[in-house]
Amino acid sequence: MEVMEELEEQVERLLEGEGAEVTGCDVGLDQSKPATLRKNVTYIVGAVIFNDKEEVLMVQEAKSECYKQWYLPAGRVEVGESLEEALKREVKEESGFDCEPISLLLIQEQGPQWIRFIFLASVTGGRLKTLSGADQESLQACWWDRHSPLNLRGRDILRLIDSGLKYRGDPAYPPVRPIDLSCQHVVQRPVLLYTNTKDQVWVLVLRAPFAHLPVVAAIWTHAISWGASMVVQDALPSSYYDHDVNTVGVMSLQHSGRENGHSDGVCLNTLVRLVPEPPQRDEDGLKLPPANTERPPQIENPRYIWYEIQSIELKDKLLLKLKNTAILPLHSLY
Repeated sequence: MEVMEELEEQVERLLEGEGAEVTGCDVGLDQSKPATLRKNVTYIVGAVIFNDKEEVLMVQEAKSECYKQWYLPAGRVEVGESLEEALKREVKEESGFDCEPISLLLIQEQGPQWIRFIFLASVTGGRLKTLSGADQESLQACWWDRHSPLNLRGRDILRLIDSGLKYRGDPAYPPVRPIDLSCQHVVQRPVLLYTNTKDQVWVLVLRAPFAHLPVVAAIWTHAISWGASMVVQDALPSSYYDHDVNTVGVMSLQHSGRENGHSDGVCLNTLVRLVPEPPQRDEDGLKLPPANTERPPQIENPRYIWYEIQSIELKDKLLLKLKNTAILPLHSLY
């Protein structure tokens, strides 16, 4: 029972935005590679920054393929940098301002090879870059009122700007900033839940060497969020196609980056829900009898168990998070 109490405590910590050391990988390691910047992974950081007038900081591109177009301050993470160090460097180089991250707004991914981390940040010093300071990083920066004509490099940033305004006015979730914990691979640690109409909550865990949340290596042919589906297929293959594996969002993010090839990975601690699909129909178009959805589907792999959350406080927090989906979004660009 003590082990299960520790498990609930870990779920609670992750739900509160904390991290947990990655000591191993339970699924997918044979289909993964250690993450190494400049070789097989690219991390992009981007900043959404407003002034007191709710104007957004924009930079004019110097690169030939998008010369003189405008975009948010953004760029690649370099070897040896943390995500926040990279963000501060890019904002300084491109806009002239020093900044401080407030929270992640969005994580976008195209599998473990390419991940973009969008931050809401604030100016803490420096001066706006003008044309006299133009260099290979950018031509200049400006505060954009979001209404005046501006030759944008891509309209994808408009949604990011709106997300930043919304979070700035009424944060939907507590600030999420990267936690300094090293990881060799790009992995997902899903808190994979099943609920019923009586508001019971179960979490899928591995038995050995002690009861713990699964850690899944991202494979190179799929989205990172596919890791939760891999766990469901491993634990209950017969029930997989009768359920939707819904990644609600990211509770916390772990990254170090100090040792190239050894700590370039990231760990996304995600909240995932297993939802029964609507009743199927037979060949005559008649609905088949619905499965019993008051209990989680039967485990077929003895490595796993369903553990029912006993803490009423934790259960209520999880149910509220599932209902409101007030959590850092993870978007696949596949």
